[in-house]
Parts: sequence; C-alpha cells; structure tokens
Amino acid sequence: MKYDVIIVGAGPGGIFSAYELIQKNPKLRIAVYESGFPLEKRHCPIDGQKVKSCIKCKTCAIMSGFGGAGAFSDGKYNITNDFGGTLHEHIGRSQAISLMKYVDEINIAHGGEGTRMYSTAGTKFKKLCLQNKLKLLDASVRHLGTDINYIVLENIYNELKDKMDFFFQTPIDSIEILSDGYRVHYGSDFADCTRCIVSVGRSGSKWMESICRSLDIPTKSNRVDLGVRVELPAVIFSHLTDELYESKIVYRTEKFEDNVRTFCMNPNGIVVNENTNGIVTVNGHSYEGAEKQTENTNFALLVAKHFSEPFKDSNGYGESIAKLSNMLGGGVIVQRFGDLVRGRRSNAKRIEEGLVVPTLAATPGDLSLVLPKRILDGIIEMIYALDKIAPGTANDDTLLYGVEVKFYNMEVDIDENLETKYKGLYIIGDGSGVTHSLSHASASGVYVARKIAEEM
Repeated sequence: MKYDVIIVGAGPGGIFSAYELIQKNPKLRIAVYESGFPLEKRHCPIDGQKVKSCIKCKTCAIMSGFGGAGAFSDGKYNITNDFGGTLHEHIGRSQAISLMKYVDEINIAHGGEGTRMYSTAGTKFKKLCLQNKLKLLDASVRHLGTDINYIVLENIYNELKDKMDFFFQTPIDSIEILSDGYRVHYGSDFADCTRCIVSVGRSGSKWMESICRSLDIPTKSNRVDLGVRVELPAVIFSHLTDELYESKIVYRTEKFEDNVRTFCMNPNGIVVNENTNGIVTVNGHSYEGAEKQTENTNFALLVAKHFSEPFKDSNGYGESIAKLSNMLGGGVIVQRFGDLVRGRRSNAKRIEEGLVVPTLAATPGDLSLVLPKRILDGIIEMIYALDKIAPGTANDDTLLYGVEVKFYNMEVDIDENLETKYKGLYIIGDGSGVTHSLSHASASGVYVARKIAEEM
C-alpha cells in the first residue's frame, strides 16, 4: 500500500494532524495506524463489582486506542506556555498559543459547545498563594469532562473515517527509510509513504526509544514525575475549583528545595487505575454531567526528578518505584494522611471509618515503603502548605493513592519543523518528549500537518 502520509498513533497529535491534513488537502491519501481499539470498543473491565482492580489487559483500553490516553481523561485543554510542554521553544510562543486556541475551536465545533473556559487572569488566588510560599501558574483551561471529551472524539472520528484508512490493533514494529519516503512494518505486512508522522504518546515511550536507536536519531534524557494522587471532600477546594477549575500550584520545599506541583485536578471526580507497559499506576477523571459527579475532588502531587550522568533511564527509575507499589499492594496503594505522618500503615477499618469515601478500590498500605524519603517529605510539606490556602487538605482522613508516575519520552532531536534529521519524518505529541498535555500535543499535530500540506 502506498500513501502520501502515514500517521503512527491515534492520540491527540495523530488525530489533529489527520484532521488538519484533510482540511488543507482532501485529496491526500492518509493512513492512521493505532495499536489499540476504536473508540467504541475501548472498555476497561474494572466495574467496581466483579472486577475491582486492574487485571493487566494486553492492551490497556485506558491508555491506548483512538483518542490516546486522553480519551478517558477529564478532557482539560490548558492554553498556556507555562506548563504542558516546551512546544513554544520549537515554534515560538505566540504561534503555540494560536494553535492551542485553534484546537479549542475545533473541539467546540465538534460537541464541546456550552463547556466553560476557566482562567487564572485577575484571580485573587495568586496573591493568596504567594502569601503562603506557593505559586499559581497562569493558564486558560477548557474543561470538556470525560463524557463530553468522548463525544468530541466520536464526532471527529466520524468526520475522518471515510476520508482516510484507519488500522486499529495494528502496532507498528519498525520504520524503514526508503529513497523516496518511508516504510512501516507491522507483522508480516508493510505500507509505504512519502511523509511519516509519529505520534505514539507516553505509553509508546519504550517503542519510541527503540525506533530512535534503530534509525540513529539522537535523544536526551527527560524527567520523570513521581508522587501520589490526593482525594478529599470537594468542598475543601471548592473556592478554588469553582473559579479556576484546575489550579496548577508549585511549592519549593524548605528541606531539599525540590519543586512539588499540583497536577490534573478533578473536582467532583473519581480516582482510576492506569496500565503503562504492564505497570499499574493511578490517575484521575472528572465528568461534566452532574449525574456522574462525586462528592470528592482529586489531584496529583508530583515531584519532578531530572537525572544527570551517568544515569539516563529516568523512566526506568519511575517504573521500579511503581513496580514496588504493585509488589506490595497488588496494584495501587491507598493511605490516610494521618496514618502516613504517624508512621503507620492504613488498614481497611480506618479507611472505612474515615470521612472520605474512596472512589477507587485500592489496597490499604504504607506509602513510606514505596516512595523515596526525599519525595515523600516533599509531598508532606506540600500538603501542609496547601492546607493554608485550602484548610482541611491536611486532615487525617485525606486519602493518598500511590504511586502516580508521569513517564516522559526521551526528548527526541527534532528541529523547528518538529522534523528529524530525515526529511519527511516528524515526531510529535508526548512521544517526542516535547509536549506533555492534550493541548500541546494537539497543537503539534496541526503544526506539522500545515507544514506537510504546504510542501505537498
């Protein structure tokens, strides 16, 4: 089979590159290869009754498939250069913001109308945070919710499916460089193309590293984010979430001077499992529709670790800690904050008697046996700091789920066009190590699509 463009990965980057290519040139022959399932077949077996915890499916329906890992996220599109990736370092700050706004327009046109855009501009909470040694990052955020996000993806797929070829449950084994383009191999078959866009997301980090090795594409070590997911009554953070929805707050610890940050805040949301390369970690979702909302809010507290020579495998370090959690708890561990600071493991009785009803069936345990002391000390410091702007955060019954790990791909050497040293081979989205969010990944897809459309 011969195509003008082959896209590897149907996450946000791949979807928006496919969308923009068709907008710019409807005659292009495009194929999209995805290791996971179509959107309607993406179902996690965990139902809370018969199946209460991760059974480690061969292909994780939460992490892979049309929509990527963002399909069942809470659908937050942060329009900012302050976090979410370093796309602006490649294409410029103003262009990055412009592309993120364009992505937002597409989402609104495909089912996201009526959802709210939140902003930190002019908020009184900036001053409150600074008065308590915290920094609130600037951003505008469109919250679609897991339910509306699904509808948006469904509508985009319905618009694309008859205009290009989609191959699901078709992982690409390797990419071969031809004299006039590229050949992607899958099983015993292959397909050729003039341009190739690789957008495999965080779950494809190991695959991306192997491709870069085989093609001699330079990479450099990225960071890994380690921490916990906090769950507490929604009313404790309601004064922040009602105005900002998601507040990205950074704290510099006094003991080690590490940066601890809040991440992926889900008002009235749920805590969920994730399976990345067979390792079970924790994440959070939230819904726009009131019928699926809970009385809890959850968010991650993460400490970023950058490694220097001679160690380069930051993801391997994160995996080893997650494996330890899986070994001790059979998956995710949950602990009351009061138990953690008292140096004792949580048990089912104490959690059941607590004021916070957990939304994820996790194993009661002791996070101090899993997370390194430096990281755990930073998280405890951060919780006490947040308690000053949201009293009740440091309550004994606040739940901590561990571990949460954000794996980042080795940062691939790409130029200002997001192109490798091979002409026509583009690496975009979170798999590039350049973007770390829905909005940045989607914007990178639009950017590359426009470059290709101009050339072809």
